[in-house]
Amino acid sequence: MSTPRQLSLNAFIYPSGHHEAAWRHPESQPERIYDVDYYQQIGRTAEAAKLDAVFFADGPALRTNVKHNAGSGLEPITLLTAIATATTRLGLIATASTTYYEPYNLARLFSTLDHISRGRAGWNIVTTGTDLAAANFGLDKHPDHAERYARAREFVDAVVALWDSWEDDAILLDQESGVYADPEKIHPIDFVGEHLRVRGPFNAPRTPQGYPVLVQAGASNEGRSFAGKYAEAIFTAHQRLEDAQKFYADIKAQARGFGRDPEHVKILPGISPFIGDTEAAAKRLEREFNELTVPEYGLTQLENIVGKSLRQLPLDEAVPVDLFDDAGDVTDNARSRLQVVAGIVQRERPTVRGLLHKLAGARGHRVFAGTPEQVADTIEEWFRNGAADGFNVMPPYYPGGLEVFAETVVPILQERGLFRTEYTSTTLRDHFGLPRPAGRTARHPALAQ
Repeated sequence: MSTPRQLSLNAFIYPSGHHEAAWRHPESQPERIYDVDYYQQIGRTAEAAKLDAVFFADGPALRTNVKHNAGSGLEPITLLTAIATATTRLGLIATASTTYYEPYNLARLFSTLDHISRGRAGWNIVTTGTDLAAANFGLDKHPDHAERYARAREFVDAVVALWDSWEDDAILLDQESGVYADPEKIHPIDFVGEHLRVRGPFNAPRTPQGYPVLVQAGASNEGRSFAGKYAEAIFTAHQRLEDAQKFYADIKAQARGFGRDPEHVKILPGISPFIGDTEAAAKRLEREFNELTVPEYGLTQLENIVGKSLRQLPLDEAVPVDLFDDAGDVTDNARSRLQVVAGIVQRERPTVRGLLHKLAGARGHRVFAGTPEQVADTIEEWFRNGAADGFNVMPPYYPGGLEVFAETVVPILQERGLFRTEYTSTTLRDHFGLPRPAGRTARHPALAQ
């Protein structure tokens, strides 16, 4: 008999919480966001709940308005290495940019994390959407969308080839004869593209899971095609079940079109749950957070999405629907999030303040306020109806928001047979139900000749 399908659940770590006013709420601990013990505590909470992984977003620039929000700039791969030492099974996923790294050094960083954690690493592949990063790397301007994705394709091909440049049995460890490794099983990759050139070979063998899980979060047309070809897990944002179902079906079809098994591409929308003993208590908690927001901060965030100034709009009047007449088809990551916002405005006709509150919870990801049973119900509904293979859980505040989810929602999902009660494996690939990839020379035997 086949094993029943089960959820994948990640904890998306965002310093003091995913609500933009979390740092002001007494339930959060913003004074600890540069303290490694804080993140190790979060990791242990996630592992005790048997979650698949923790995930860090990142960008190589100061994007947060630090006047009104607390944002940690700690480098995520290093931080996940610290979490790896405090856990034994929990997956460890970090964002890193194909625009502002080079393939060899990024391959080394993730390979090292994967070796240290014994096969628990994942790479969230981004091209970096903000032009604020360009000047930090000596560039006059940020590369355009098409150029970033062209480089990204070459970048991932080169990194995977580096990770695969050692055959699985290259290490002989023959102490008697004095032979450590067979150089005939370690291969240059000789990668030459339009944007990148990498000779190789890599300077470390394959990891216990072959190589880190490849994750992607772009929702543009270009991003979806990229995901269909490369991604093994996809992080995405949707407000409604029907929108999530369309995205889910499209990505699975894209993967099939590239000759891949759609079951080996996990779709993981974000959900930010306010949890209370009653629905009224949960909504009251959400209002508490919203009342702590600073409109200036929210307007800046919204203007970054919309691409125009909104300071002239009265906070307590309805958002003009015609502001979003140019939302159009999805052409890049910024505009895909614009479409999420446009949908909210068109359906709900909120005031400007109401829209800012709607987005304050998780930057366009789905915010849900309810009892543990109601949170479990909505997770199950999306999971069973072709909208998600699991979720990125985005607690409004840390560390307590994750603790409440782990202590109240996870047991319900376990009782329903939707989520594991114990880890049955040791690698992130195994947690996600993904196969260990065959080595490059196994896939292409001629490369070993």
